[in-house]
Amino acid sequence: MSESQHGVELRGVSRTYTRGGEGVHVFDDVDLDIEAGAFCALMGPSGSGKSTLLNLVGGLDRPDTGDVIVGGITLGSLSEAALAEWRAENVGFIFQGFNLVPVLTAFENVELPLLLTNLSRSERRQHALHALELVDMGDRAKHRPGQLSGGQEQRVAIARAIATDPGVVLADEPTGDLDLESARQVLDLMGRLHSELGKTILMVTHDPRAAERAQRVIHLDKGRIDESEGDAKTASKGSGGDEFRLL
Repeated sequence: MSESQHGVELRGVSRTYTRGGEGVHVFDDVDLDIEAGAFCALMGPSGSGKSTLLNLVGGLDRPDTGDVIVGGITLGSLSEAALAEWRAENVGFIFQGFNLVPVLTAFENVELPLLLTNLSRSERRQHALHALELVDMGDRAKHRPGQLSGGQEQRVAIARAIATDPGVVLADEPTGDLDLESARQVLDLMGRLHSELGKTILMVTHDPRAAERAQRVIHLDKGRIDESEGDAKTASKGSGGDEFRLL
């Protein structure tokens, strides 16, 4: 795996939480390798560590022991300030609940992560509008979340996640609150992020139909990790149309 790319490595990672006065071992000396540009689905029962894994890879949480390495960078070696800067440049987050700011327009929501960059105002506008066009929401740039359907909100959330052109996209149940057609459209977008933009994608899901879009399916249970091969052809299936690329 090239260190210049956004591959993911876990080396001897352990993470314990205190719950009800008792220590709960989410991970215990776990090793994992995810190649740069891979599309992985994370599956497992509640409490198995799926969201914890996303938080560790995204630098939102730190392991008790072991190393999390993304693109050759050992996250534990970074200060909080440096980690926040790294995260803003390298990671895009997509959530089940969309997490859009209701008083802001779609454009303003997508622009938010760009405010943490050194881009000029005109450059931020260009990037935000381009990201909205990529997810077919350019004509809704001035709409607020309350004026959008659930599927449209999630597409805006995806645009926000890719606006900074991150190498890693972390998605936590991105289709969990959507109807079947909206979920299909979102999964098509995820597939295009992988196949056409080369993003490294980790997607938590309970839906086997969503997991079928991934190249690899990683099962988590009681701190253990198992994996199987997904349908790579399905994972690469996009929604058609023009070439899908960032600026």
